[in-house]
Amino acid sequence: MKLPLVAVGGTFDHFHKGHEYLLLKAFDLGEVVIVGVTSDEFAKKAGKKEIQDFNQRMGQVKAFLILQNLIERARLIELNDAFGPLLEDPDICGVVVTQETLANAERANLIRVKKNMAPLKIFVQEFLLAEDGKPISSSRIRNKEIDERGYLLRTD
Repeated sequence: MKLPLVAVGGTFDHFHKGHEYLLLKAFDLGEVVIVGVTSDEFAKKAGKKEIQDFNQRMGQVKAFLILQNLIERARLIELNDAFGPLLEDPDICGVVVTQETLANAERANLIRVKKNMAPLKIFVQEFLLAEDGKPISSSRIRNKEIDERGYLLRTD
């Protein structure tokens, strides 16, 4: 049985297969999914450089959700901090994270409990691995090591 409302967020730079799996996991778990895309300002504060602009990243997420027939179940929002609506919306029951953002979800639960809100169910999605057995990541794509599907780019 799916949870009524789940949240997932990310920068979604150079939208790739790992992002697809993260989003699909969220929609497997939730009837409605809040999908947060990091704002340009928040990404810069978090030390992310050379990323695609917000509109491009949001557009890629939206296009994927349309192709998967999931857009009607999505609430797309801009994230300006690590928590988004997690600390304010008591209807959110679960959050999908990676190992990289697990600590933020755990911190959100501590704050929610102090505010007399129910803690979130936390679901950790493992990183999807590229052809070489290392995680698919936007930085590896930017560095031209792999493509968006995780295939090695050969220059020889």
